Amino acid sequence: MANPCVHCGTDCGKNPVVWEGKNFCCHGCKAVYQILDEKKLGTYYEIQPMAGIRIETGQPMKKFAFLDLEDVADKIAEFRDGNTTRVRFFIPAIHCASCIWLLEHLDTLHPGISHSSVNFPKKEVMVTFRNDRITMRQLAELLASIHYVPEITLEQLDRKNIRKADRSLLLKIGIASFSFMNIMMYSFPEYLPGGDLLEQQYKNIFGWLSFVLILPVVFYSAGDYYQSAYKGLKHKIISIDLPISIGIIALFFYSSYVVFSGAGIGYMDSLAGLLFFLLIGKWYQGKTYEALSFERDYRSYFPVAVSVMTESGEAIVPIRELKKGDRIVIRNQELVPADAILEKGYGSIDYSFVTGEALPVAKQAGEFIYAGGRQVGSSIVLVVEKPVEQSYLTQLWNEGSVKDETETLNNHINYISQYFTAAVLIIAVAAAAYWATIDLGKAIYVFASVLIIACPCALALTVPFTFGSTMRAFGRKGFYIKNADVVEKLYRATTVVFDKTGTITLNRKVEVGFQGELLSEDELALISNVVRHSGHPLSMALKEYLPKAGEIVPERYEELPGLGQTVIITGHRINLGSEQFVTGADSGSEMRESRVYASIDGIQRGYFTFTNSYREGLDSLISGLKKRFSLHLISGDNDAEAENMRKIFGGDAGLHFNQSPTDKKQYILDLKANGEKVLMIGDGLNDAGALAESNVGISIAEDVFSFSPACDAILKADSFGYLGKLIGFTQKSFKVVRRSFIISLFYNVIGLSFAVTGMLSPLVAAILMPVSSISVVAFATLSIRWFASKELNK
Repeated sequence: MANPCVHCGTDCGKNPVVWEGKNFCCHGCKAVYQILDEKKLGTYYEIQPMAGIRIETGQPMKKFAFLDLEDVADKIAEFRDGNTTRVRFFIPAIHCASCIWLLEHLDTLHPGISHSSVNFPKKEVMVTFRNDRITMRQLAELLASIHYVPEITLEQLDRKNIRKADRSLLLKIGIASFSFMNIMMYSFPEYLPGGDLLEQQYKNIFGWLSFVLILPVVFYSAGDYYQSAYKGLKHKIISIDLPISIGIIALFFYSSYVVFSGAGIGYMDSLAGLLFFLLIGKWYQGKTYEALSFERDYRSYFPVAVSVMTESGEAIVPIRELKKGDRIVIRNQELVPADAILEKGYGSIDYSFVTGEALPVAKQAGEFIYAGGRQVGSSIVLVVEKPVEQSYLTQLWNEGSVKDETETLNNHINYISQYFTAAVLIIAVAAAAYWATIDLGKAIYVFASVLIIACPCALALTVPFTFGSTMRAFGRKGFYIKNADVVEKLYRATTVVFDKTGTITLNRKVEVGFQGELLSEDELALISNVVRHSGHPLSMALKEYLPKAGEIVPERYEELPGLGQTVIITGHRINLGSEQFVTGADSGSEMRESRVYASIDGIQRGYFTFTNSYREGLDSLISGLKKRFSLHLISGDNDAEAENMRKIFGGDAGLHFNQSPTDKKQYILDLKANGEKVLMIGDGLNDAGALAESNVGISIAEDVFSFSPACDAILKADSFGYLGKLIGFTQKSFKVVRRSFIISLFYNVIGLSFAVTGMLSPLVAAILMPVSSISVVAFATLSIRWFASKELNK
């Protein structure tokens, strides 16, 4: 790069902004550099040169005015006491060590800031500050002034804390772990030669201490298993938690009897170990990716507040307080939060996230605008027609349905466990009855051994550990699934349905070409400075395509929504836009691509062409999926690229264009009605209903921490090409599950054969029980890790 910006590294072009001999691409980067230089924070650039973030113009500080509202600030703050407040901001721009260093030295930029720390994986900064010296709004504006703009959404008002792991489960694991380790210590003499020589009074002490320690494990840590077993029996269902509960209770009462009789400490250590491993399995499954949200709704997409026109001027009002008749101001790139009618200004509404159509829709005064659209251009005034909760965008979210969970592997395991439990009880009772005719003490001995050795703990751990390991393997490839059941649903899918815009195509990257008279370098620089002032998707695409140029401020700028831009810059008049706007004519011919025509000083120079750019790996992905699935494409866009889609998907695929959100949802329902197991892959809000109705919904996301529709899985955009391998990997997961079941069955058959003959003591059975669980867990975890290294790293 010939002339990089000192702050962000962007090419400054021929006309850089200069300060003290240093070149900047824009006045914003220069301002940030001056702030850091004044506060002697030059280390920011030493850690990683040109690490700054470049922010485009048109982001007014007034956007944070809602933070002056006390009720809003109270809900966003994590802690407020006197003059001290602590707040956590999500800042997507955090990307390197320099960012962390600067954000952890915010106290240098303002004396009202006491402390700041960064959570890099979650892109969050925690700031503690004094209310009497700096307000929350001023803090947000300070961050924005150094180009770290906080992203604050309505969803944050409904929760003060970032979602954390289930504390109740962690507490249960902690209690089980503590008891397990201590009881093992008390049991240690019994495992050593000569342990029977231990004095009786010590045996009694160790026994009673173990009994006291096991009580919270049995009556608190194991509580979920009892509740599950009870609810199952209440509904005449024998779940897998029933034999686990019976095993826990049998082991507890048998061990208690041993303690009370003064014969030792029983099998308290094995009981504590059993519950510890069971709870770890449950935690292992839920631990994965707690920072991700899969049930997001309109609140995580909407802003917190909006400007409302009142008699005294503009006022900032939380959007949940909007009512019919309110006059709201929507500025460039701001979201329309409620269904409304355009009262003043020219609307250019980008509905790409709602309908899938990439080009903005022109709106005139008096026309209706749906919630979820984004204004592209100058400010407009709208009159609210419906409150936020009743708007079109909210209805899209509420169209989601509850997915059928009847055919899951866990349910099959529960079904099998009913017969397993019945068989174990019959065997235990029959063996005890037989031995009771010979020796009653032996009968109790055998009954306990059978129940303990045949406890299906290994069976219970197989699925969570196998699928939990699969979730982690997926996560390393940028594929984050909601829960373990999604692995099974991916395995059982028979049909794959793709959305087009933003899913197989790139929203912000198009292939740009030029037809016409060759433009000079200076003319291209002028056009680049024209389009940088527009938020239209085609203007942004053209700006990315053109060579980097130094910032030039136009003498006059006007953007006509739906038509184009007319600009006077360095004395030249430049018109960019539609054919009719620039040339005054309309050829009427059907175009298979979008075009932006250009004229300089009244002379027509040609037009830029824009065609969609497809995600890397699309051809190989579709080619691989064809072999196993029936493929479909449903898009809200027009059929301009139908021919390209046929070449990629093949003639057998179902291709459907101009589909509304309701059409997409109905299409999924029709496929399911025909017995298909549908995997839907989309990205936009317009896909929310279809994603919710599908058996598995996958959302493509450029940033997994930003907004995504409600879905079962989130796939990072740069991992798109891996999707076929990831889906195929579920077959390996099921192979591991089946092999684990065989190991568990083999263990149970061998163990029962020894237990019923009285050759296996409850002590050995209790030792073997957690050992079998550990062996199955180790097999599942290591197998998945081996398969992942072999299959996913090719």
